Amino acid sequence: MLLLYIIVAILMFGSLIFIHELGHFLTARLFHVTIYEFSIGMGPKLISWKSKKYDTAYSLRAFPIGGFVSMAGEDEESDDEGSLRKKKVWQKIIITAAGSVFNLILGLLVMLLIVSSSKNIGSTIVESFPEGATSVQTETKDGLLPKDEIVAINGKKVYILYDLAYKISRYGVEPVDITVRRNGENVVLSDVTFPTTVEQDITFAQRDFDVYVAEKNVKNILKTTFFQSVYTVKMVYDSLYDLITGRLGIQQMSGPVGITTVITDAAEEAVQTKNGSYLFMLFVVLAMNLGCMNLLPFPALDGGRLVFLVIEGITRKPINAKIEGYIHLAGMALLLLLMLMITFKDVFSLIIK
Repeated sequence: MLLLYIIVAILMFGSLIFIHELGHFLTARLFHVTIYEFSIGMGPKLISWKSKKYDTAYSLRAFPIGGFVSMAGEDEESDDEGSLRKKKVWQKIIITAAGSVFNLILGLLVMLLIVSSSKNIGSTIVESFPEGATSVQTETKDGLLPKDEIVAINGKKVYILYDLAYKISRYGVEPVDITVRRNGENVVLSDVTFPTTVEQDITFAQRDFDVYVAEKNVKNILKTTFFQSVYTVKMVYDSLYDLITGRLGIQQMSGPVGITTVITDAAEEAVQTKNGSYLFMLFVVLAMNLGCMNLLPFPALDGGRLVFLVIEGITRKPINAKIEGYIHLAGMALLLLLMLMITFKDVFSLIIK
């Protein structure tokens, strides 16, 4: 069974990489860019087939940790009529951004599937409290009451239950101000507290109340899908912010080994509980994570290439191909070093687990 779970993890990685590279491939083909190779995986070729019509090689390589679409004029000068460097700036921007956009669209579609197939949709209206809840109103402190509709937390508007749970988890580690709709009026509750838990040395707050079920109709399904996707993206960038500010460290980062472990655990849980919602939600997070991270303005990433294209659009002059290539090579070296460090950390964690 473990082998089966690992295969599931590889298929998930492979599908995310395939969709990402497919975005680059289709848009490059749309603008008649010469494509040398469409590859899933890195390292030695396992299977390769060459199209006679376009002279493009389609390859499956040994290590399922990436992929690429090799195009004429991508990192070098080229006299090819279909060279990427000869295309208009707006066309190159679309080709470069398409991989991440395809990942985000895939995440949105799978999120729609998750929400549509769920038994019910949670609202942001408080129903009840378990014994020992700290967020409930008492005679001596502000707090929530049954039938309160939560409108905002610390002034940040709340749209759906997922959003509500995320804001409580992130901001509720300290007393928060909550705006509720109570008896037809907006009321601000000051210094509401929530119970906290510590995971991997990081403190999170927990929602300590139940909510009413919302009507499951097309409007609520689309609303929940949209905002749940938006806040999944926000979670990705918040995690990056936490890394920069020191709230998270390298111990909380995961590479291919760590992510594979999480996926295999999720696959095992799906088989045991006959409920794959967590596994599919993990897929959404990975898809959106891949899309968001690739748009960061760092050399070798799609976002880094977009920076050069924006500069080209402003100056109306392309950056020297060799200089840009060296910069992306340096960025790739740094990314590989970081991945190596995280992989060693993940392997070490598995050994001592």
